[in-house]
Amino acid sequence: MPEAKTSLEQLAVGIDIGGTGTKFGIVDRLGNLLFSREMSTRGHDEIEGFIDELYNNLAPLIEQAGGTGRIKGIGVGAPNGNYYTGTVEYAPNLPWKGILPLAKMMEAKFKLPVVLTNDANAAAIGEMMYGAAQGMKDFIMITLGTGVGSGIVANGKLIYGHDGFAGELGHTIIIPDGRLHEGTGKKGSLESYASATGVRLTALELMEASKAPSALRDVPKDKLDSKKVYEAAREGDELAKEIFEYTGKILGLALANFVMFSSPEAIVLFGGLTKAGELILRPTREHMEANLIQVFQNKVKILVSHLKESDAAILGASALVWELK
Repeated sequence: MPEAKTSLEQLAVGIDIGGTGTKFGIVDRLGNLLFSREMSTRGHDEIEGFIDELYNNLAPLIEQAGGTGRIKGIGVGAPNGNYYTGTVEYAPNLPWKGILPLAKMMEAKFKLPVVLTNDANAAAIGEMMYGAAQGMKDFIMITLGTGVGSGIVANGKLIYGHDGFAGELGHTIIIPDGRLHEGTGKKGSLESYASATGVRLTALELMEASKAPSALRDVPKDKLDSKKVYEAAREGDELAKEIFEYTGKILGLALANFVMFSSPEAIVLFGGLTKAGELILRPTREHMEANLIQVFQNKVKILVSHLKESDAAILGASALVWELK
């Protein structure tokens, strides 16, 4: 019989700070998410208020799990999170600007060690340890949510770069002088087109440029989002299908560039837009292959994460804790 686990088994906290919501949980070494909860990222103008609310939500879960004595540490994935410095720096999708010493602030509040990385890097680690990329040494994780995040794994190692910010593929320029990204002030980035925000902007642009009938015209502009576009496309709305076709074209072009850069075994897609299934996956695959030179064609799988939404980022963030001394 296997030996029973003792109550002293150490646990880790994983926190995923997204542009819209923050999800967090307590995880064991096998990747079992024991407790989890979520809250809005946008409820506080100051980072201090956000950390206070996070503490008030997380402290009861820590108590339920056996108290701080069982917690080895806290891993955090956040936009523009720097693994080397523990700071969040100039994150365009967060309400707090500038350089934020998030890890130090959280250590002071929680009285536990805190390790921080980019949110998409955390998702990549989660996918490598527990998800679709298990056993892979070369893959790219792309998160298609409010923004477009990415984590690049090469030779079994996450690529951080010399300053901790490698892998910002969402901010690569895909269409020169293209759509303005309000958060960065740059034009034509992948995130401006292939995020949930980008799908909404494409819908507004196509409705203005075309007189084609569409159920989307009945949706007030402030209520229009990628979910409404998906629902219309699923019902056969031609304009809505064209929106996904265009989004997949831009994403496929970008993925071709990324493949030719690092030659991954697979690209793992994760996040809300993947729920559109073949509406976005088919054009993405077609345009990726069409833009690859021959030596790379028909080699790279496009996979959709099978981890429950956001669990990959929570699990990946918590996995950072096991590396703490």
